[in-house]
Amino acid sequence: MQYTKQPLSYEAQADRLLERGLNADREELIRRLKAVSYYRLSGYLYPFREMDAAAGQPTDRFRQNTNLTTIWNRYCFDRRLRVLTLDGIERIEVSIRTKLIYHFSQLHGPFGYCDDAKLPKLKIAEYLEWRTALQEETGRSKEVFKNHFFDKYGDHHRNLPLWMLTELMSMGSVLTFFRGVEPEIKRRIAEEYGLPDEVALSWLRSLNAARNICAHHCRFWNRTLGYRPLLPHERKHPEWHSEWKIRTDCSGIILLICRHLLHLISSTSRWRYRVEELFDEYPDIPISQMGLPDDWKKHPVWARTQRSG
Repeated sequence: MQYTKQPLSYEAQADRLLERGLNADREELIRRLKAVSYYRLSGYLYPFREMDAAAGQPTDRFRQNTNLTTIWNRYCFDRRLRVLTLDGIERIEVSIRTKLIYHFSQLHGPFGYCDDAKLPKLKIAEYLEWRTALQEETGRSKEVFKNHFFDKYGDHHRNLPLWMLTELMSMGSVLTFFRGVEPEIKRRIAEEYGLPDEVALSWLRSLNAARNICAHHCRFWNRTLGYRPLLPHERKHPEWHSEWKIRTDCSGIILLICRHLLHLISSTSRWRYRVEELFDEYPDIPISQMGLPDDWKKHPVWARTQRSG
């Protein structure tokens, strides 16, 4: 089927939304559309569409009393939630990198990553793709430390030592590295966060997916996640299996994972309180769409006050 839709002016976009039942001042709506685009705003409008009972599908019409203020508040909440989530994930990523560099280089030295045998859990094609991406990233980098290293040691070395190279890695590359190292290194790192290694790996995958959503400014607050993180075993971690049921395919689980890890990385972090302040500022956000219960702040993982392993 050929795509035949044509671009609309801002004014025509606003008129279409108004015709479909959105309550808004036309001039304000045009200003919003100029700021965030029709297509991006439509993601926040989608849950407000009327349902065709016979077809079981949403129509183009909006439910009665759907207004721009509600939609814009959800957009603003989501934007600020993405910023907070990225902030939490950044601190976690730096911590993971630090531990990965330390344990790997202690066993294999600064250039051990150049030997595919030192990453036994990667297939050779995966390893070569990973190494090629890192070489390309190194070539593009304008970092002073890279130029200094090759100016001084380039006559003997074509690769950066691991602790330098890791500063150029994307989170996806860090995840591949973690996935590829031998089980003993995974176990040592995971133990520092009080987790089994398979749980730690699943958390990194979910955090990486969440980071990509947030970094590309995509809708996050009511997003269904592609990677469901595993939960620690109930016997050792009963706090994850409490009466507060959290869905593991929604954005709420990412907040709890960040809370758990940041509490261990820096128990004085105020990240938790900044998240709570955001939710308090937008009390009308339906948090059930984040997979959270109404009393989610009382969840033992979120509310903990003592450092636990």
